[in-house]
Amino acid sequence: MNDPTRTVGFIGLGHMGGPMAANLVKAGHRVIGFDLVPELLATATAAGVEAAGSAAAAVTAADVVITMLPAGRHVLGLYRDDGLLAAARPGTLFVDCSTIDVADARTAHDAAVAAGMRALDAPVSGGVPGAEAATLTFMAGGAHTEFAEAEPLLAAMGRKAVHCGGAGAGQAAKICNNMILGVSMIAVSEAFVLGERLGLSHQALFDVASTASGQCWALTVNCPVPGPVPTSPANRDYAPGFAAPLMAKDLGLAANAARTAHVPAHLGLAAARLYADYAAGAGAEQDFSGIVRTLRDGTATAPGCAPASDTKDGTAT
Repeated sequence: MNDPTRTVGFIGLGHMGGPMAANLVKAGHRVIGFDLVPELLATATAAGVEAAGSAAAAVTAADVVITMLPAGRHVLGLYRDDGLLAAARPGTLFVDCSTIDVADARTAHDAAVAAGMRALDAPVSGGVPGAEAATLTFMAGGAHTEFAEAEPLLAAMGRKAVHCGGAGAGQAAKICNNMILGVSMIAVSEAFVLGERLGLSHQALFDVASTASGQCWALTVNCPVPGPVPTSPANRDYAPGFAAPLMAKDLGLAANAARTAHVPAHLGLAAARLYADYAAGAGAEQDFSGIVRTLRDGTATAPGCAPASDTKDGTAT
């Protein structure tokens, strides 16, 4: 679109949605927002977002509606049961940035189209730091025309947006990406624990792996041990940048998709189980990289695998 400014209805102003809405305001867009939590709405208002009394009220004057919600049931509930689609003007573009099941994304898309709207699924990668710094990556699913219209708004909230295909393709890309991330964080964490047992310092292992074939984002940006990467959550007692329960949710979506698509995904399924256990216990309020602690103390065990402390010469005892 050539219009440099838009009126955006923004629903969901939490740790991710709040900073994203604020960045749209900084870019010159009018943002009308709503959240069920008064404190979150107040924080967004302080950043320039206009507060609406309800989700429906936030979208009546919007050119584009952006949702950032916890799960598919919330998106579908707002679209259909809570009247969001009925409240918007015909032809309004709905952009869902939540991370939800691919099937739910396609259902939401179909519901929007049936109501005379247009739709795009555009989940994000980058966590809270990326939302705050406007460096998110968006993975979009929907028609080219809808992606082109949304792109200036996505650019105000992130540094990269990729059109991945039709409805649901953005969600598919997101869960595949995060399956890679979850598996790689476990691998990096296991390597550091093994290095500790073999007498390697964290810095020595980092200096080798970060410039060798073991190099990956989980190592060089979100290093799971304190020291080598000063900005990683490990140096803040694992205060979350990307919380473990969110990783557990995303890996659960990936596991469900793998089963539905009849993909073995042995490592992805094991990672999903490990993170589900971690998020339900010690990791409930920690960064996902904190899983290194459970790997270190031997409490993390994937289905069918014996803990390291119960093995000898490769044979379970």
